[in-house]
Amino acid sequence: MVIEQDVKLNDGRILRTYDTEGGAGDGPVVVWHHGSPQTGAPLEPLLTAAEERGVRLVTYGRPGYGGSSPLPGRNVAAAGEDVARIADALGVGAFGVMGASGGGPHALACAAALPDRVTGVVCLAGIAPYTTEFDWYAGMVAPGGLRAAADGREARELYAEADEFDPASFTAADFAALAGTWKSLGADAMKAGQEGPGGLIDDDVAFATVWGFDLAEVSAPVLLVQGGDDRVVPPAHAEWMRAGLPRAELWVRPEDGHVSVLDACPAALDWLAGQDAPLS
Repeated sequence: MVIEQDVKLNDGRILRTYDTEGGAGDGPVVVWHHGSPQTGAPLEPLLTAAEERGVRLVTYGRPGYGGSSPLPGRNVAAAGEDVARIADALGVGAFGVMGASGGGPHALACAAALPDRVTGVVCLAGIAPYTTEFDWYAGMVAPGGLRAAADGREARELYAEADEFDPASFTAADFAALAGTWKSLGADAMKAGQEGPGGLIDDDVAFATVWGFDLAEVSAPVLLVQGGDDRVVPPAHAEWMRAGLPRAELWVRPEDGHVSVLDACPAALDWLAGQDAPLS
């Protein structure tokens, strides 16, 4: 059973959360960070994989998504405090974090902010912090939104007025995944898009500007999972992050794109469950 709950923060904002245990159970807890755009509602393949492994799965909508209050100007690091408040409200102590695509940076932010609570991080097809150490945009089929975001929120808002998805961003394997196992992801992304571009705009600005923490601050073990044929977040991003994270390993899936790489989620959950509790 999934319990939906709105968590009220000290600043008056609301974060919409989903919890597969509702406070019960003694298995490992994993907080899922959704992609951009998504509503934050749990996706069926994740629910199935978590149930099969006795994992308590918690998901939530980032500010501006799926019923969560917007927070214009937020940086990536802001996710750490938000998730700490969610965990407190749900009675969760230590937990692992997983994020896909735009959720990857926010999962890393939680580990940087909460080293005494986060047991490990899985980052699937996650974008790297903006840097000039490699060509950050190279290999992206449609980098226009991120390029606009680098110039600020106003520029990204203007770009959103005419922005359209480029189908060349996805591979044949991605479209097969969206027609099959990950059909729920496509439906959820459409729902998020219908709610307006605010969350996605804030995500892109956060990605393309200063994150608010350094990768070196992530002391928890990190698993990077990357599709070798990803046309949204190219493999160079994962390779660069592996070099900058203190305790990272990289799984490359050569034939996967940006969506089909999510088929690694069950194995990644197994990896995450095997990590030790953080030092208190």
